[in-house]
Amino acid sequence: MIQPKASSVLTNLFSPFQIMDDSSPRPVRSMFAWLVGASQVLGLASVVLTGVWMGHYRGGFAWNGSAQEFNLHPLCMVLGLVFLHGDAILVYRVFRNEAKRNVKLLHGIIHLLALIISIIGFLAVFDFHKAAKFPDMYSLHSWCGMATIVLFCLQWVMGLLFFLFPVASSGLRASYLPIHVFCGLVLLVMAIGSSLLGITEKLLFSIMPTYSLFDPEGVLANILGIVLVCFGVLLGYLITREDYRRPPNPEEESLSVHFKTLIEGGSPTRP
Repeated sequence: MIQPKASSVLTNLFSPFQIMDDSSPRPVRSMFAWLVGASQVLGLASVVLTGVWMGHYRGGFAWNGSAQEFNLHPLCMVLGLVFLHGDAILVYRVFRNEAKRNVKLLHGIIHLLALIISIIGFLAVFDFHKAAKFPDMYSLHSWCGMATIVLFCLQWVMGLLFFLFPVASSGLRASYLPIHVFCGLVLLVMAIGSSLLGITEKLLFSIMPTYSLFDPEGVLANILGIVLVCFGVLLGYLITREDYRRPPNPEEESLSVHFKTLIEGGSPTRP
C-alpha cells in the first residue's frame, strides 16, 4: 500500500534542483528547476501587478457594490484561473517522483482553491454591475470569461469523478485522460486570453483619453499583459516537453492492474 510522503513532498518543494529523478541528465534537471522557478516568478508577478493596479490606481478593494468591489474581479481571476490553475497542472511535473495518489490530491486541492477564488471574482463583478445598473454579458471579454469559468467548473467535476474518486472503468479513464490534459491547457489559454481582453476593456473604460500618451496606469497594465503571456508560454513548454513528463512507475502500474483485475475481472495481459 502506498503511504503519503508529506515530508518528501516538502523536501522537494524547497529543493528545486532535486525535483527530477536521478536518471534524468543533470543539464535537463538543472534547466527544469530554473524554468519552474521562472514560472513562479512570472505567476506571482502577475498577481502582484494586478493588485498594484487595482489597489494603487483604482482605489483598492471592498465588498459594497462600489468600483472597489469590481477591483476584486481581476485580482481573483488572475490569481485563481491563471496562476493557481497553472500551478495545479505543474504539480505533475514538479512532484514527478511522488506517489501518484498524493499528487492527484494536491492537484485537486489547488484546483478547488482556484475555483473558489474565481467564483468570488465572478460574483464581485456581477454584484458591482447590479449596484451600478450596468448591463451584463455584452462584451467579448464577458463571453470568453463566462465560457472559461463554466468549462473550468466542468473540468474540475470531471477530474474528481474520473481520477480522484473514480466512478468510471479503467478503460474509460484511460480514454478520457488525454482529453482532460488537453482541456486543462486549453482552459489556461482561455483564461489568459480572457484576462488580456479584460485588461484592454478596463483601460479603454478608465483612461481612454490618456492611454495613447503612455499613461503610467496603461503602461503597468500592458506589462501585466506581457507577463501573463510569458507565464502561459513557459507553462505550456514545461507541460508539453517530453523530458519533463512523469516517468512510468512500475509499482503503481502493478497496483492499478491488480485493482482492475479485482473489480472488473480483467487480467494483467488485457488492457
